[in-house]
Amino acid sequence: MHDPRLLSRSRMLGAGLLTAFALSISACTALSVVTHSVSPDEASVPAGRYQLDPHHWNVSFDVDHFKYSRFVMRFDKTTAQLNWETGGMDHSTVTVDIDATSLDTNVPLLDKMVKGPDMLDVERSPTIHFVSTAFKRTADNKGVLTGDLTIRGTTRPVTLVVTFNGHAPNPLTKQQTLGFSADGHFSRAQFGLSTWYPAVGDDVHVAIQAEFVEG
Repeated sequence: MHDPRLLSRSRMLGAGLLTAFALSISACTALSVVTHSVSPDEASVPAGRYQLDPHHWNVSFDVDHFKYSRFVMRFDKTTAQLNWETGGMDHSTVTVDIDATSLDTNVPLLDKMVKGPDMLDVERSPTIHFVSTAFKRTADNKGVLTGDLTIRGTTRPVTLVVTFNGHAPNPLTKQQTLGFSADGHFSRAQFGLSTWYPAVGDDVHVAIQAEFVEG
């Protein structure tokens, strides 16, 4: 017969080894996160197609509100595709689709008004579309991106100041990941969105934070 004390010790040893292994993996993961860094070298990025990380991005519009402040409106659903070419931002392109129905002002009544026929008219135009057309470098890892923005069926050129924040495999997912920041301005009147002017300003400021992952 097996000695129950030996069986118990064996089980305890096995559990201890598993715990130690789990702790070592956890420690390695924590260490890789703490020591993580990204490369600002665009040449280090593998050429290919990258998708917007669905969990790490922000797109918001803000406009003047009665001269008191800039009122911020964010969008909760956005998809984007980045075609990264050898040569970096100078030769790469991006397309973005913002779900206009996902607009969130943090005021339900205002959400309904902005999405309504007097403004975005999301029932007929549910998507805000952007496609890049040119890039002009202004500094290392920074430049002006020009593209065509379509809102409510009207397309106009807009510019965004884009900064490449860096690239590296994500320490948790191991996916090749690129990070960007961007901001720009456009006139909402150019898109036929002059409702509530001048109480609500014409200048729309766009603020973007985005991480793209390979795949």
